[in-house]
Amino acid sequence: MEFALVIAVVVIALAFDYTNGFHDAANAIATSVSTRALTPRVALLMAAVMNFLGAFLGTEVADTVGKGIISAPSGEHGLVIVIAALIGAITWNLITWYFGLPSSSSHALIGGLVGAGLASSSVVLWAGIVDKVVIPMVLSPAVGFLGAFLLMITILWVFRRSNPGRTTRGFRMAQSLSAAAMALGHGLQDAQKTMGVIFLALLTSGHVQKGDGIPLWVKLSAATAISLGTYSGGWRIMRTLGRRIIHLDPARGFASEAVAATVLYVMAIGLHAPVSTTHTITSAVMGAGATKRLSAVRWGVAKGIITAWVLTIPAAGTVAALCYWLAHLILE
Repeated sequence: MEFALVIAVVVIALAFDYTNGFHDAANAIATSVSTRALTPRVALLMAAVMNFLGAFLGTEVADTVGKGIISAPSGEHGLVIVIAALIGAITWNLITWYFGLPSSSSHALIGGLVGAGLASSSVVLWAGIVDKVVIPMVLSPAVGFLGAFLLMITILWVFRRSNPGRTTRGFRMAQSLSAAAMALGHGLQDAQKTMGVIFLALLTSGHVQKGDGIPLWVKLSAATAISLGTYSGGWRIMRTLGRRIIHLDPARGFASEAVAATVLYVMAIGLHAPVSTTHTITSAVMGAGATKRLSAVRWGVAKGIITAWVLTIPAAGTVAALCYWLAHLILE
């Protein structure tokens, strides 16, 4: 039974990774597609490849998710907790995807782990959650908004006397690079979260020790799943992020992607924090768009997105808790 549960965790974790890919495909390419810097299929292929490569840039975020959120008990009981956490995260991903809301797959996963941990009376590492989740969760969107706003102001000043048509074409080409950087950062952040969950399952079943590194097969499988999910596309969320918040031009698309990608790299490599790529790029889009005029940003749409952000952790946690109680009755 324990070995079967390990297999189940790996399969469900990779299913979550796949939903993460198509749910968050918009993070990397929505702005480039909406400004016609890239065609949708070319953008998706580029994002899938960069997601795959980004998954191998480090394991700091995986270590935080696998060791710093909850301390799951060993054996079958711990594996049931991880399964419940994953189902909670997948459920919230599918709900927000259906309504076209760019919520955070990362926070859905963390909410699922916390919800299942509380329901099972496991040790929840609150100090680590505050340091690695809550503070970055607030900080990264704020930095994304302000950074994109300031970068766009700088671009407007530097190119104030340039030919508009030539400048637009230049930024459209530059967006290919900024979109690739964003996709690489998405792989660096989000593929590692699935690696961390699989590592947590292997840890509870005794297949690895706490000081071990992430096995190569875990890295390869997580990178492949998120890449396939990304290539399948998330068109509902792409429309929201690329058009409904604000109609972006290439310069503002470049500014938002460049700042968001920078935040992802700093948070992952420097602070080992599993931040939300969705929150970061959405805030950056708002910041770059606000330089046009505040009314250019559709704040009603933004309000709905922020509401989904606030609800993500408790909603995914609630679903995970219910799943744990059901799985506990059936499997234990």
